[in-house]
Amino acid sequence: MPKAIKKKAAKPVKTEEGMRNVIQGAREFVGEKRRVLLPAVVALVVIIIGAAGFLLYRANMKSRAATLEYEGYKIYYGLYQKQPLQKAEQYRKALEKFQKAYDAVKSPYSLFYVASCYYEMDRYDDALKTLKELNQRFPDDERFVPLSYYKMAVIDLKKGDKEAAMKVLDTLYNYRTGSLKDLALLESGRVLDSMGKKEDALKKYEELTKNFPDSPFIDEAKARIEAKKG
Repeated sequence: MPKAIKKKAAKPVKTEEGMRNVIQGAREFVGEKRRVLLPAVVALVVIIIGAAGFLLYRANMKSRAATLEYEGYKIYYGLYQKQPLQKAEQYRKALEKFQKAYDAVKSPYSLFYVASCYYEMDRYDDALKTLKELNQRFPDDERFVPLSYYKMAVIDLKKGDKEAAMKVLDTLYNYRTGSLKDLALLESGRVLDSMGKKEDALKKYEELTKNFPDSPFIDEAKARIEAKKG
């Protein structure tokens, strides 16, 4: 006998009530996700707005610092002044500008000129303290750190401390950049000469002529060598 043909079971048709249940479930799912995601979205927006505000604030502070630095520079060198100032007043006003610039944005440029103003005002201890801060805060700044060490040596000599000056000049010579190494040798030779250490001074001059043949100080170093050997 031929096999009876099985009829396929009819798939249940979704009723209107079933569709409403599905839609309601979807709404509840979305609502639940919204409750979870909304705080995260709000937090993200707050972070973005805060970051944008910080960048804008920083840009404004940089602009203000640059303006103050330029004003201080003009006063320090007496440029474009309608009425010349007495030296003491000139450096006092320049100091104020550079200090405000440094308060706005921490910069080795501002700090170096703060120290320079102190130096011109004969406030040597304040100048040394400021230069040490520069070296500690910006040890990798190859523009101002060598200048800072040289200025420290000059101040030590002003104070009559030749030993301290020699230590700073040695630090300057051993600093990683080549900037002012030849000047450090020349100044070291001068200081050693003034201390009566002629042979040690001669070594400094000879090292300068050997290692820095294109130095602008080469002629003085050679003249001092000839004077000692002559």
